[in-house]
Amino acid sequence: MFKCGYISIIGIPNVGKSTLLNRLCGEKIAIVSPRAQTTRNVITGVVTTQDMQAIFLDTPGIHAPKTRLGKYMNKVADGSMGNADCLLFVVDATRPQIRDTELAILDRLSKVRKPICLVINKVDAVEKESLLKIIGEYSSKMKFHEIIPVSARTGDGIELLCSIIEDMLPEGHMLFPEDYLTDMPEKQLCAEYIRESILRYLRDEVPHGVGVVVDTFKEREDGVIEIAATIMCERDSHKSILIGKGGEMLKKIGTNSRTQMERLLCTKVFLQLWVKVKSGWKDNMSALRDLGYTERKD
Repeated sequence: MFKCGYISIIGIPNVGKSTLLNRLCGEKIAIVSPRAQTTRNVITGVVTTQDMQAIFLDTPGIHAPKTRLGKYMNKVADGSMGNADCLLFVVDATRPQIRDTELAILDRLSKVRKPICLVINKVDAVEKESLLKIIGEYSSKMKFHEIIPVSARTGDGIELLCSIIEDMLPEGHMLFPEDYLTDMPEKQLCAEYIRESILRYLRDEVPHGVGVVVDTFKEREDGVIEIAATIMCERDSHKSILIGKGGEMLKKIGTNSRTQMERLLCTKVFLQLWVKVKSGWKDNMSALRDLGYTERKD
C-alpha cells in the first residue's frame, strides 16, 4: 500500500519552517537565515521512500503585510493550505506565548477539513516544563491530529514526525520520479543562494528590501557554467554597503554563493554580480515579476 500526497508547512516568520524542510529532505533546498520572512515563494521538497512519497510545501511566513510583496507571500502561503492533503503548523518553542498572527492562523485552520499536526520546533532550546505549557496552550485552542515536539536543527523528533506524516497521507501513485528532490529550477536556486549570502553577511546592515534576479545562466564548452545576476536594493546607501570598500563585500557574497552553486551543479561556476538601486521595488509589479514573485498559472 503506497501513500503519496502534499504536506503544507505553515506558520509565522522565523519559526524554522525552512530548516525543517531541509531536515525532512536530507538536503539543502530552502535557504535559511535568522531574519524573518526569508522564504518568499512556496518551495517544494520531495521525499520518496519504499512506502511513500511526501511532497512538502515550505511556505512564506504568514504576517501582517505592508507591501505588494508581503501580500503575495501571504497569498501563496494561504493557497498552499487548499492544495495540501495535510498540514504541519510550526511554532517556536522558545516563544511560548501565542501571538495574534498565530491566533489568526488557528482560526483559518479550524475551517480546514484535513489532518493538521502541531509541530513545536526548537525544543532543544527549552526546558520540559515550558514545553508542556505550550502544548496545553495550543491544545486549548484547537484539536490537532498530533502534537509533535521536534528540533529541526538537531533532528530530534524528526523520525516520529515522518511516521505520522506517512499515516496522514492518502493512498496513491508516485507523482514524481524516485530521485526527484525539488521543482525549483537551478536558476532560481542560484538566485536564492545569493540572497542567503547577503542575509548571512549583512542582515544587520541592509534591511530586508533585497531581491536577486539571475540574468544569464549558460554552460560553456569547457563545462563551466556562467552566471550573471543583479542584486536589487532600495537605496544608494544599501548599494554602497552591498559593494563594500573596494568591492570586498560583493566579492565575499559572490565567493560564498559560488561555493554553494558548485556543490549544487557539480561543476565550476563563473559568477558575476551587479548591484542596482530600484526604489520601492517591493510595491512594483514589474520588478516583482522579474524576481519571480508572481502567481503561477497552472
